[in-house]
Amino acid sequence: MPRNIEIKARVTDLNIIADRLKALHIKKSAVIRQADIFFENPQGRLKLRRFSDHSGELIFYQRSDLKGPKTSIYDIYRTTDPAGLEKILRLAYPVLGEVEKTRDLYLTGPTRIHLDRVAGLGNFLELEVVMENGQPAEAGEQIARDLIRKLGVNPEDCLEGAYIDLLTGSSATD
Repeated sequence: MPRNIEIKARVTDLNIIADRLKALHIKKSAVIRQADIFFENPQGRLKLRRFSDHSGELIFYQRSDLKGPKTSIYDIYRTTDPAGLEKILRLAYPVLGEVEKTRDLYLTGPTRIHLDRVAGLGNFLELEVVMENGQPAEAGEQIARDLIRKLGVNPEDCLEGAYIDLLTGSSATD
């Protein structure tokens, strides 16, 4: 399965981070609106991400709830019928909750940079360093740490879990 190194941090002002990205010559690629429904799953996390009535992804991932860079192993199934898939998933799995966000996407090298505005939670920076087969996790962790430092994010602002954990006040383990 594909894997990446992720790091997520709370930020006060997304405009400051956007200005720092611009200074690093990293340009915004897209603005994405997402609604994620999380389902209970003992093997990891399972979420249905809806972009529109005709576009969505079912995402399964396993990731430790550590502060700072962490490895995420994932798989994605794309669908043109997220409502139909949601109906079946709701019959099969209890719902943990929903996360709605608007995400500014920036790309640099193997890294996806997300500036997230999460409903009910605030502003966040998320990095996903996409790893190649056989590439050691330490290489991705170093890329993530370097970028966090260049963006001026305090390591104490990094989060352990997922947005759903913050919204529900729980800590789902993978």
